[in-house]
Amino acid sequence: MKPSLAPGLAFSTRVLVDEARCISFMGKENMVYATPRMVSDVEYACRDYLLAHLDEGEDSVGAHVSIDHLGATPPAVEVAIEARITAVDKRRVTFAYSVRDPIEEVGRGVHVRFVVDKSKSQERIAAKRARLAAQIK
Repeated sequence: MKPSLAPGLAFSTRVLVDEARCISFMGKENMVYATPRMVSDVEYACRDYLLAHLDEGEDSVGAHVSIDHLGATPPAVEVAIEARITAVDKRRVTFAYSVRDPIEEVGRGVHVRFVVDKSKSQERIAAKRARLAAQIK
């Protein structure tokens, strides 16, 4: 991690809520931004932001998300994701975030990511695959 990674850093990004980001189980007229898609958008936004503060060979993985989904946003509306780093504890980075459409705040919460060494992660995942394959036999 670079020394530039510190509490207080903030960013904002925008996402267009398309139909793929919406629930569909209540019919087309009731399509709104789905909670799991909001979580995904927040996770990717935070990951993308962190990349500028990571060293070669590092990335980050999500470890925790808390969310209050506060309002319904229909498709074809752009939302703003605003996040601020509230803590950096070794490789653990905590964000507070808010998601707003043009009318209101529609989501807020906390997201935690861990900075990882990609090659070490690859080794751990390969070892787990091997253990899983041995159990299947």
